[in-house]
Amino acid sequence: MKAPLVSILTPVYDPPVSALQAAIASVRSQTFTEWELVLVDDASRSPDVRAALARATASDPRIRSITRATNGGIVAASNDALAAARGEFVALLDHDDLLTRDALASVVAAVRREPDTDYLYSDEDKVDAQGHFYDAFHKPDWSPERLRGQMYTAHLSVLRTGLVREVGGFAAGSDGSQDHDLVLRVTERARHIVHVPKVLYHWRSVAGSTAGGIDAKPYAWEAGRAAVQRHLDRCAIAGEALLGPVPGTYRVRRSLSPETSVSVVVPTRGGRGRVWGEARCFVVEMVRSVLSHTEHENLEIVVVYDEDTPASVLGSLRTVAGSRLTLVPFREPFNFSAKCNVGFLASQGDVVVFMNDDMQVVTDRFIEELVAPLAEPGVGAAGARLLFADGSLQHGGHVYAEGDLTHAGFRAAGDSYGPFSAFLVNRECSGLTAACLAVSRSVVDDVGGFCEDLPGNFNDVDLSNKIRFRGLRLVWLADVTAYHFESQTRDPQVEPWEYDFIMRRWASPRRDPYLPDEIPSRRR
Repeated sequence: MKAPLVSILTPVYDPPVSALQAAIASVRSQTFTEWELVLVDDASRSPDVRAALARATASDPRIRSITRATNGGIVAASNDALAAARGEFVALLDHDDLLTRDALASVVAAVRREPDTDYLYSDEDKVDAQGHFYDAFHKPDWSPERLRGQMYTAHLSVLRTGLVREVGGFAAGSDGSQDHDLVLRVTERARHIVHVPKVLYHWRSVAGSTAGGIDAKPYAWEAGRAAVQRHLDRCAIAGEALLGPVPGTYRVRRSLSPETSVSVVVPTRGGRGRVWGEARCFVVEMVRSVLSHTEHENLEIVVVYDEDTPASVLGSLRTVAGSRLTLVPFREPFNFSAKCNVGFLASQGDVVVFMNDDMQVVTDRFIEELVAPLAEPGVGAAGARLLFADGSLQHGGHVYAEGDLTHAGFRAAGDSYGPFSAFLVNRECSGLTAACLAVSRSVVDDVGGFCEDLPGNFNDVDLSNKIRFRGLRLVWLADVTAYHFESQTRDPQVEPWEYDFIMRRWASPRRDPYLPDEIPSRRR
């Protein structure tokens, strides 16, 4: 395969001359030589910048410089660079950042392995004024839900030139989030998307730059929100893009069709305990909290109860849930997986939400927000953000790495950002806990439900792997929250045979594909 020409697009507007020269030098030092650098001077005021551009073009025939008559902003300058590009791919380089020497070689090697690739992105870090590299961002593999929540792919981004032109290039009015907007449009049509898991880009941190602080460019935050909204509209995703909890993050509030029937399946034995100093019957209060935090009418509650469940508990459930309640007796020895499967078979919903009985929902529209992502093709399951009674994080999605099977962010502060804001945005993950899991009926049928050979632990790990094995995505939702009073209704002890079973059945990756920097804190 002939090496493709890569056009590096760099809009220039009054950067520090030394930083501009370093950026150009990082291109010239590439081990891969089939490149061109297209520099577009957006009417810089500094004569030193203009002189540096003239010297660069004179130093290497692969470097071209275009001078705009007026300052048009980064979108206009980027489109001028795109129009001049002759390469099969374009790579985006800011005027003061740096490429690693192997950046283009690594990207082209990935294209050679996957010739139908239309978009590639790499890991990145930051570089300070003293030349120190820090804050390396080892990114997730392709995660479209996370891209809606933040522009995580950012640097280095490399895109097939023809597709960039086909989608209209850089969008007018998207200044500040022009790359996010472009990548959303390109990935909507891309045949293949590749993450190159190496730091190939050094993002310079200077006063006023986004690298120097997430609130440096407030206008970019709103531009990003508008870009996500346009993306939702193009993809026919019924939802509203909102500003997230911190600059640079976004939330998607989806709408659930009232025609979608939902069944909440709850295994229980009617256990009681104390939470926040008050006695409660767990299953009764859990059902009460679900019904008080949803407006969805097309909803049934299926409670699978052991024979020793007190009659008073069943009576209370009838009072709380009324005609929505279906009671299903379970007469076998304890088997969480079997109880979930029995509840599924007794349910009627298009979507089934499996929930533990020791939960308390706290966010409004809980069912609507939890279930709505399943309407998007390719989403196999959705899960909620779960907190312990003390407010610390219990479940931020599963992390599977080097034989460890754990909850992301386990016991972190409830308001923790997580690595690179991972706990603030919706995102794909390797697995989801069965304590609160929404799955379409067709998906449960397809994968065969829960494995009854795993009666206590790792049944959700197994189910998650089966769903991902079908090529479907698992989405963790950052703003759909419930308390989980974990292990107050059964012994959480993990037996060695359970761990051996799941390890034999599913290989464990060296690094988690969605949270590669998350260090597993315990086995589930």
